[in-house]
Amino acid sequence: MTVTFRLSRRLGVLAVAVGVAATGLLAIPSASAQPFYETPTALPANNGDIIRSEPSIFYLDPINLIKIDANVRRILYRSTDRTGKPIAVSGTVITPKSAWFGVGERPIVGYAPGTQGLADHCAPSRQLTVGTEYEGPFVLGMITRGYAVALTDYQGLGTDGAHTYMNRVVQGHAVLDSIRAAQRLPAAGVPANGPVAVHGYSQGGGAAAAAAELAPTYAPELKLKGVSMGAVPADLSAVARTLDGSLYMAFLGYATYGLAAGYGIDMAPYLNATGKQVFADVVGKCTLEALPAAAFKKSATLTADGKPITELLANNPLFKTVIDEQRIGRIKPTVPVLISHSALDDVIPYSVGKTLASTWCDKDANVRLAPNLGPTHVGGAVASYPGAFAWLEARFAGLPALSNCWAVPFL
Repeated sequence: MTVTFRLSRRLGVLAVAVGVAATGLLAIPSASAQPFYETPTALPANNGDIIRSEPSIFYLDPINLIKIDANVRRILYRSTDRTGKPIAVSGTVITPKSAWFGVGERPIVGYAPGTQGLADHCAPSRQLTVGTEYEGPFVLGMITRGYAVALTDYQGLGTDGAHTYMNRVVQGHAVLDSIRAAQRLPAAGVPANGPVAVHGYSQGGGAAAAAAELAPTYAPELKLKGVSMGAVPADLSAVARTLDGSLYMAFLGYATYGLAAGYGIDMAPYLNATGKQVFADVVGKCTLEALPAAAFKKSATLTADGKPITELLANNPLFKTVIDEQRIGRIKPTVPVLISHSALDDVIPYSVGKTLASTWCDKDANVRLAPNLGPTHVGGAVASYPGAFAWLEARFAGLPALSNCWAVPFL
């Protein structure tokens, strides 16, 4: 069944999907190796070059009743890791079948997904095919507006190696190169040099923010019109303090493991037997499964020295350097940015988003901070989307982006 949904219907489907997931009824994609995701011996010459692609499918629901009527292609493309080494990253390119009737050429939105998990079967390109991708309704929101979408899986999520969760540079690279890949994919039917934007929330907000900072030097040829981001984890130390012992403790495990993987750090000496077991359990689960598995655990009960992981990240010189390198806000974006954040966020404190806006404003960037009162981290995402859609539409229409830096101290 092929349908097109209004925003309210999409959000209703999202609620159903989350509810089904919470009861454990979602059909999670197989974790078995798939040849499509294997990295070839030799990679193509340029970042964003297509390694391989194949037709795919996009289901909005886990029962597979709602198939999205669009041109969906699974892709494997070249990007670079934190050190500049070429890597293969997977993703999905989705193009509406209807003609584009907006201003100029059809735009591409580089969609940076939020936290999926660390296991290969959590990759969005796999979850879209079985209707378990919780961001599906919001991706559909982009498609119904006529935009093409390039949805990255990030490094190691589906492909070889570990998923380097929260590694700022490699996440920004993966997003920007997914847009390049979409432009170079003939089957996608999108302009090779048309307008583009980036959007993401939570982990995706961090990836989108990193893309905004890195684009002028890493992908200067892209006609980037703006970057929309929500609940940006710009200061990982502050986020870690909020996560420790909370419902979202699994995210702290993801971040610690992902950062360590990106920097070649062995976490085993820092964990006790319980910590090793909890980490191994969390690493193998996607987000909706991992949250209850680690909920409300205190990290001090998991470490070898009995001190919280937050202290390790703040005081151990090795980890302190790693955390410092993930700080977002030190580079001025050269395009307009929208920062959405709920004042009631229970995962990434609102103060972190406000500080990022203030920091970029001090560098004379074009920033619009859009606070909302969506309850919790999830509610903040839902509340942010209408404004994000309208803001992106204005960028693609060529309207001026109005900064509210003057108001940030009062928001």
